[in-house]
Amino acid sequence: MEAVDLARLQFGVTTIYHFLFVPLSIGLAYLIAFMQTLYVVRNDEKYKRMAKFWGKIFLLNFAVGVVTGIMQEFQFGMNWADYSRYVGAVFGGPLAVEALVSFFLESTFLGVWIFGWDRLSKKVHLASIWLVAIAATLSALWILSANSFMQEPVGYEIVNGRAEMTDFFALLGNKQLWVEFPHVIFGALATGAFFVAGISAYKLLRKQQTDIFRPSFQIAIVLALVSSLLTAFAGHDQAQHLMSSQPMKMAASEGLWHTSGESAPWTVIASIDPEKQQNSFQLEVPYLLSVLSYNKLTGSVPGMLELQAQYEEQYGPGNYIPPVRTTFWSFRIMVGAGMLMILLGLIGSYKVLRGRLVESRRYLPWMLPAISLPFIANSSGWIMTEVGRQPWIVFGLQRTEEGVSPLVSSGMVATTLIGFTVVYGLIAAAFIYLVVNEVRKGAEDDAPPHGGADAVPHGAGTAVL
Repeated sequence: MEAVDLARLQFGVTTIYHFLFVPLSIGLAYLIAFMQTLYVVRNDEKYKRMAKFWGKIFLLNFAVGVVTGIMQEFQFGMNWADYSRYVGAVFGGPLAVEALVSFFLESTFLGVWIFGWDRLSKKVHLASIWLVAIAATLSALWILSANSFMQEPVGYEIVNGRAEMTDFFALLGNKQLWVEFPHVIFGALATGAFFVAGISAYKLLRKQQTDIFRPSFQIAIVLALVSSLLTAFAGHDQAQHLMSSQPMKMAASEGLWHTSGESAPWTVIASIDPEKQQNSFQLEVPYLLSVLSYNKLTGSVPGMLELQAQYEEQYGPGNYIPPVRTTFWSFRIMVGAGMLMILLGLIGSYKVLRGRLVESRRYLPWMLPAISLPFIANSSGWIMTEVGRQPWIVFGLQRTEEGVSPLVSSGMVATTLIGFTVVYGLIAAAFIYLVVNEVRKGAEDDAPPHGGADAVPHGAGTAVL
């Protein structure tokens, strides 16, 4: 493999690994904040115990997310130096704000929350966890504003062969950002909700601390349903925006080689042959792609071959068709996982409303493996988003092979790729072990009053360090 291929693989592996923890942090932060709000409003100690229990897992997840996120920054300078030179004056701005403002606030108020039990008033301490959740959301906003620039460049001009920022607020007003951001945040809420619901279902099946995990499940499953539905609606808006911003990605995600007629069918499955540039088999739903693209039964959708000719005229000779199979199937994996999430959320919410949760020995066992569904949906969605943009690293401005560091060899990248894989594997094993250990221990009794040493959640100090 060439250096550019290995650099792409390394960035893809480390990004997906990092993104396993980011949405879980955001989702858990809001759930913990809501549980602690119930404690303050109702003055019921069980909600305090719930917040503390899920807080332990949140801290473990937060620590791993920070460590894995740091490696992303280094890759821009080490593997993608020409990309950083070309658009760093634009791309670096949102990243700097995220690190210096949002992450700083998140870390600061997280420390206040960890050590503030029984030291601060209930309302001030509650405010600290809400500020953690809000700061985590703002961090996502700044990161996504940088990614949105790569998808749809705005607010820049080319000066002396480099992109320079001309309008910072254009980055924040980028249309791509405001269809991408809600989709990611709702997906993060769904991730936290299914995580809490799955572990709570496990504890309910074992009839352990049902006074804590029954309300945990009830809160989480309702949020799982609502956030899954909102994620689907936000994804629909994002797909419609692709029709104007990146029609090639839309065509690739549908395996559409030629422009459709007045109405376009949605392809459920297909046997795609990229070499012959055709599908040897496909199962279609009439009119559905037009509905998804334009909210009406009619509407032509451009095909990849026609767009290829258009891009050659606009950008010069080259292959502008992304890896079709990967884009096509990653989109369907995302949609399939999302539909299962909605279905499980509907069933669980119905059982909660009817008071049949404990008796549901058929439903609850499915919720533990269902923890994986939002992670599958998040990862496949990002694969579709990034692979579908190829061959561009910044759409319309710089191709991927032009952004790789010229002095980095294949051997160098392969060595670090193997090293990251080993280290990240060890981190994953340690994380899983610690989470499983906390789940087995369950929610502990309330800590002694007056802020003794035991008032700090178990493992909090090591998570922060």
